[in-house]
Amino acid sequence: MTITPSRESGFAGKSAIVTGAASLIGMSVVDSLVRSGARVVACDTEANAHHLDHWSDSDQVVPAPGDVTDEPYLESVVQCAMRQHGGVDFLVTAAASFADPGIGASWADWTSIMDVNVISVARLISLVAPHMRDRGGGAIVIVSSISGRRSQPNRVLYPTTKAALLGLSRNAAQSLASDGIRVNAVLPGWTWSRNVERRYGSRERADAFASEFQYLGRLADPKEIADAVAFLLSDRATFIVGAELNVDGGYLGAGPEANGQAYEKVPVIWSP
Repeated sequence: MTITPSRESGFAGKSAIVTGAASLIGMSVVDSLVRSGARVVACDTEANAHHLDHWSDSDQVVPAPGDVTDEPYLESVVQCAMRQHGGVDFLVTAAASFADPGIGASWADWTSIMDVNVISVARLISLVAPHMRDRGGGAIVIVSSISGRRSQPNRVLYPTTKAALLGLSRNAAQSLASDGIRVNAVLPGWTWSRNVERRYGSRERADAFASEFQYLGRLADPKEIADAVAFLLSDRATFIVGAELNVDGGYLGAGPEANGQAYEKVPVIWSP
Protein backbone atom coordinates (compact mmCIF):
# COMPACT_ATOMS: atom_id res chain seq x y z
CA MET A 1 0.00 0.00 0.00
CA THR A 2 1.30 3.47 -0.88
CA ILE A 3 1.00 6.12 1.82
CA THR A 4 1.16 9.77 0.82
CA PRO A 5 4.03 11.45 2.68
CA SER A 6 3.19 14.17 5.18
CA ARG A 7 4.61 17.65 4.84
CA GLU A 8 5.98 17.14 8.32
CA SER A 9 9.25 15.22 8.18
CA GLY A 10 10.10 15.11 11.87
CA PHE A 11 10.42 11.35 11.77
CA ALA A 12 12.43 11.13 8.56
CA GLY A 13 15.12 8.48 8.91
CA LYS A 14 13.89 7.41 12.35
CA SER A 15 13.36 3.77 13.27
CA ALA A 16 10.36 2.52 15.25
CA ILE A 17 8.97 -0.71 16.66
CA VAL A 18 5.19 -0.92 17.05
CA THR A 19 3.49 -3.85 18.76
CA GLY A 20 -0.21 -4.53 18.25
CA ALA A 21 0.34 -3.12 14.77
CA ALA A 22 -2.58 -5.07 13.26
CA SER A 23 -5.13 -3.43 15.57
CA LEU A 24 -6.89 -0.36 14.19
CA ILE A 25 -5.00 1.87 16.63
CA GLY A 26 -1.72 0.13 15.81
CA MET A 27 -2.30 0.42 12.07
CA SER A 28 -3.03 4.11 12.44
CA VAL A 29 0.16 4.60 14.47
CA VAL A 30 2.25 2.85 11.82
CA ASP A 31 0.57 4.84 9.03
CA SER A 32 1.28 8.09 10.88
CA LEU A 33 4.95 7.22 11.38
CA VAL A 34 5.42 6.09 7.78
CA ARG A 35 3.69 9.18 6.46
CA SER A 36 6.21 11.29 8.36
CA GLY A 37 9.19 9.38 7.02
CA ALA A 38 9.91 6.79 9.72
CA ARG A 39 10.72 3.15 9.12
CA VAL A 40 8.80 0.64 11.21
CA VAL A 41 8.99 -2.95 12.39
CA ALA A 42 5.30 -3.84 12.70
CA CYS A 43 4.57 -6.60 15.22
CA ASP A 44 1.44 -8.63 15.84
CA THR A 45 0.36 -12.24 16.26
CA GLU A 46 0.55 -14.87 13.54
CA ALA A 47 -3.27 -14.95 13.60
CA ASN A 48 -3.35 -11.25 12.68
CA ALA A 49 -0.46 -11.38 10.22
CA HIS A 50 -2.77 -10.89 7.23
CA HIS A 51 -3.54 -7.38 8.47
CA LEU A 52 0.16 -6.56 8.18
CA ASP A 53 -0.24 -6.96 4.40
CA HIS A 54 -1.65 -3.43 4.59
CA TRP A 55 1.97 -2.30 4.06
CA SER A 56 2.98 -4.93 1.51
CA ASP A 57 3.91 -2.24 -1.04
CA SER A 58 5.87 -0.11 1.42
CA ASP A 59 9.63 -0.41 1.76
CA GLN A 60 9.39 1.46 5.07
CA VAL A 61 7.58 -1.30 6.99
CA VAL A 62 8.92 -4.71 7.95
CA PRO A 63 6.12 -7.05 9.13
CA ALA A 64 7.20 -9.19 12.08
CA PRO A 65 4.46 -11.58 13.19
CA GLY A 66 5.05 -13.45 16.42
CA ASP A 67 4.25 -13.83 20.11
CA VAL A 68 5.15 -10.91 22.37
CA THR A 69 5.22 -13.24 25.38
CA ASP A 70 8.18 -15.09 23.82
CA GLU A 71 11.44 -13.34 24.75
CA PRO A 72 13.43 -14.72 21.80
CA TYR A 73 10.77 -13.21 19.53
CA LEU A 74 11.16 -9.81 21.20
CA GLU A 75 14.93 -10.07 20.83
CA SER A 76 14.49 -10.89 17.14
CA VAL A 77 12.25 -7.85 16.65
CA VAL A 78 14.89 -5.54 18.13
CA GLN A 79 17.59 -7.17 16.01
CA CYS A 80 15.37 -6.75 12.94
CA ALA A 81 15.14 -3.00 13.61
CA MET A 82 18.91 -2.85 14.08
CA ARG A 83 19.61 -4.82 10.93
CA GLN A 84 17.00 -3.28 8.63
CA HIS A 85 16.87 0.28 9.94
CA GLY A 86 20.15 0.78 11.74
CA GLY A 87 18.80 1.21 15.27
CA VAL A 88 15.74 1.98 17.39
CA ASP A 89 14.51 5.51 18.05
CA PHE A 90 10.87 4.89 18.98
CA LEU A 91 8.84 2.15 20.65
CA VAL A 92 5.04 2.07 20.75
CA THR A 93 3.44 -0.79 22.68
CA ALA A 94 -0.16 -1.36 21.65
CA ALA A 95 -0.41 -5.15 21.89
CA ALA A 96 -3.25 -6.19 24.20
CA SER A 97 -5.37 -9.11 25.26
CA PHE A 98 -8.98 -8.20 26.04
CA ALA A 99 -9.78 -11.57 27.64
CA ASP A 100 -11.42 -11.03 31.03
CA PRO A 101 -13.23 -13.85 32.87
CA GLY A 102 -13.82 -11.50 35.79
CA ILE A 103 -13.23 -12.00 39.50
CA GLY A 104 -13.34 -15.78 39.13
CA ALA A 105 -10.37 -15.84 36.76
CA SER A 106 -7.90 -18.66 37.24
CA TRP A 107 -4.18 -18.36 37.93
CA ALA A 108 -3.58 -19.28 34.29
CA ASP A 109 -5.96 -16.51 33.15
CA TRP A 110 -4.06 -13.93 35.18
CA THR A 111 -0.68 -15.15 34.00
CA SER A 112 -1.76 -15.12 30.36
CA ILE A 113 -3.11 -11.57 30.27
CA MET A 114 -0.32 -10.16 32.45
CA ASP A 115 2.25 -11.69 30.11
CA VAL A 116 0.71 -10.01 27.05
CA ASN A 117 -0.40 -6.69 28.48
CA VAL A 118 2.35 -5.87 31.00
CA ILE A 119 5.36 -8.16 31.15
CA SER A 120 6.00 -8.13 27.39
CA VAL A 121 6.00 -4.32 27.51
CA ALA A 122 8.50 -4.22 30.37
CA ARG A 123 10.79 -6.70 28.66
CA LEU A 124 10.68 -4.92 25.31
CA ILE A 125 11.50 -1.61 26.96
CA SER A 126 14.53 -3.20 28.60
CA LEU A 127 15.64 -4.63 25.25
CA VAL A 128 15.36 -1.37 23.26
CA ALA A 129 16.75 0.95 25.95
CA PRO A 130 20.47 0.18 25.35
CA HIS A 131 20.07 0.79 21.61
CA MET A 132 18.23 4.07 22.19
CA ARG A 133 20.97 5.09 24.60
CA ASP A 134 23.56 4.41 21.92
CA ARG A 135 21.72 6.82 19.60
CA GLY A 136 21.60 9.57 22.21
CA GLY A 137 18.05 8.88 23.37
CA GLY A 138 14.62 7.97 22.12
CA ALA A 139 10.93 7.98 22.95
CA ILE A 140 8.56 5.28 24.17
CA VAL A 141 4.77 5.46 24.26
CA ILE A 142 2.83 2.84 26.20
CA VAL A 143 -0.79 2.51 25.10
CA SER A 144 -2.72 2.05 28.33
CA SER A 145 -6.46 2.82 28.67
CA ILE A 146 -9.03 4.76 30.63
CA SER A 147 -9.79 1.28 32.00
CA GLY A 148 -6.63 1.65 34.08
CA ARG A 149 -8.20 4.59 35.90
CA ARG A 150 -11.77 3.39 36.51
CA SER A 151 -13.59 0.27 37.63
CA GLN A 152 -15.85 -1.20 34.96
CA PRO A 153 -18.77 -3.66 35.16
CA ASN A 154 -17.85 -7.34 34.78
CA ARG A 155 -14.18 -6.62 34.15
CA VAL A 156 -11.22 -7.22 36.46
CA LEU A 157 -8.17 -8.51 34.58
CA TYR A 158 -8.00 -6.03 31.70
CA PRO A 159 -8.40 -2.88 33.85
CA THR A 160 -5.84 -4.21 36.32
CA THR A 161 -3.25 -4.72 33.61
CA LYS A 162 -3.91 -1.28 32.15
CA ALA A 163 -3.41 0.25 35.61
CA ALA A 164 -0.16 -1.68 35.91
CA LEU A 165 1.01 -0.14 32.63
CA LEU A 166 0.60 3.32 34.13
CA GLY A 167 2.87 2.35 37.02
CA LEU A 168 5.36 0.89 34.56
CA SER A 169 5.29 4.07 32.49
CA ARG A 170 5.99 6.34 35.47
CA ASN A 171 8.82 4.23 36.83
CA ALA A 172 10.43 3.50 33.46
CA ALA A 173 10.29 7.24 32.74
CA GLN A 174 12.30 7.97 35.86
CA SER A 175 14.74 5.14 35.23
CA LEU A 176 15.48 6.09 31.61
CA ALA A 177 15.27 9.90 31.64
CA SER A 178 18.99 10.32 32.33
CA ASP A 179 19.69 8.36 29.13
CA GLY A 180 17.63 10.79 27.08
CA ILE A 181 14.79 8.29 26.73
CA ARG A 182 11.32 9.72 27.28
CA VAL A 183 8.57 7.35 28.40
CA ASN A 184 4.91 8.43 28.37
CA ALA A 185 1.51 6.76 28.31
CA VAL A 186 -1.57 7.37 26.21
CA LEU A 187 -4.97 6.51 27.67
CA PRO A 188 -7.56 5.99 24.93
CA GLY A 189 -11.22 6.15 25.79
CA TRP A 190 -13.73 4.00 23.93
CA THR A 191 -12.32 3.80 20.41
CA TRP A 192 -13.61 2.20 17.23
CA SER A 193 -11.93 -1.19 16.88
CA ARG A 194 -12.57 -4.66 15.57
CA ASN A 195 -13.36 -5.74 19.12
CA VAL A 196 -15.96 -2.98 19.52
CA GLU A 197 -17.43 -3.82 16.11
CA ARG A 198 -17.85 -7.45 17.16
CA ARG A 199 -19.62 -6.38 20.35
CA TYR A 200 -21.87 -3.63 18.99
CA GLY A 201 -22.18 -4.41 15.30
CA SER A 202 -22.12 -0.90 13.87
CA ARG A 203 -20.37 2.39 14.48
CA GLU A 204 -23.75 4.03 15.04
CA ARG A 205 -24.65 1.65 17.90
CA ALA A 206 -21.17 1.96 19.39
CA ASP A 207 -21.32 5.77 19.26
CA ALA A 208 -24.70 5.65 21.00
CA PHE A 209 -23.15 3.56 23.76
CA ALA A 210 -20.13 5.88 24.13
CA SER A 211 -22.35 8.97 24.18
CA GLU A 212 -23.45 7.98 27.68
CA PHE A 213 -20.03 8.81 29.15
CA GLN A 214 -17.80 10.58 26.60
CA TYR A 215 -18.50 14.31 26.39
CA LEU A 216 -18.06 14.39 22.62
CA GLY A 217 -20.91 11.92 22.21
CA ARG A 218 -19.04 9.33 20.17
CA LEU A 219 -16.17 6.87 20.05
CA ALA A 220 -12.68 8.02 19.16
CA ASP A 221 -11.36 7.29 15.68
CA PRO A 222 -8.14 5.23 15.76
CA LYS A 223 -6.33 8.08 13.99
CA GLU A 224 -7.11 10.38 16.92
CA ILE A 225 -5.21 8.04 19.22
CA ALA A 226 -2.37 7.74 16.69
CA ASP A 227 -2.08 11.53 16.50
CA ALA A 228 -1.55 11.68 20.26
CA VAL A 229 1.07 8.94 20.08
CA ALA A 230 2.90 10.73 17.27
CA PHE A 231 2.89 13.96 19.25
CA LEU A 232 4.51 12.30 22.28
CA LEU A 233 7.18 10.72 20.07
CA SER A 234 7.92 13.99 18.30
CA ASP A 235 10.29 16.87 18.95
CA ARG A 236 7.25 18.92 19.98
CA ALA A 237 7.14 16.89 23.22
CA THR A 238 10.81 17.04 24.23
CA PHE A 239 10.01 18.15 27.80
CA ILE A 240 7.14 15.72 28.33
CA VAL A 241 8.15 12.64 30.28
CA GLY A 242 6.28 10.37 32.70
CA ALA A 243 3.00 11.88 31.50
CA GLU A 244 -0.39 10.25 31.03
CA LEU A 245 -2.23 11.75 28.08
CA ASN A 246 -5.98 11.13 28.14
CA VAL A 247 -7.45 10.80 24.65
CA ASP A 248 -10.91 9.92 25.85
CA GLY A 249 -13.50 12.45 24.72
CA GLY A 250 -13.95 13.54 28.34
CA TYR A 251 -14.47 10.09 29.86
CA LEU A 252 -12.09 10.56 32.80
CA GLY A 253 -13.40 14.05 33.48
CA ALA A 254 -16.96 12.83 34.00
CA GLY A 255 -18.38 12.58 37.51
CA PRO A 256 -21.05 10.17 38.72
CA GLU A 257 -23.70 12.20 36.89
CA ALA A 258 -21.82 11.61 33.61
CA ASN A 259 -23.32 13.68 30.78
CA GLY A 260 -26.60 14.44 32.50
CA GLN A 261 -28.28 11.08 31.90
CA ALA A 262 -29.26 10.77 35.55
CA TYR A 263 -31.28 13.99 35.29
CA GLU A 264 -32.92 12.77 32.12
CA LYS A 265 -33.83 9.39 33.60
CA VAL A 266 -34.91 10.76 36.97
CA PRO A 267 -35.96 14.39 36.39
CA VAL A 268 -35.60 16.88 39.21
CA ILE A 269 -38.91 18.00 40.63
CA TRP A 270 -38.62 21.62 41.66
CA SER A 271 -40.75 22.83 44.51
CA PRO A 272 -41.37 26.47 45.41
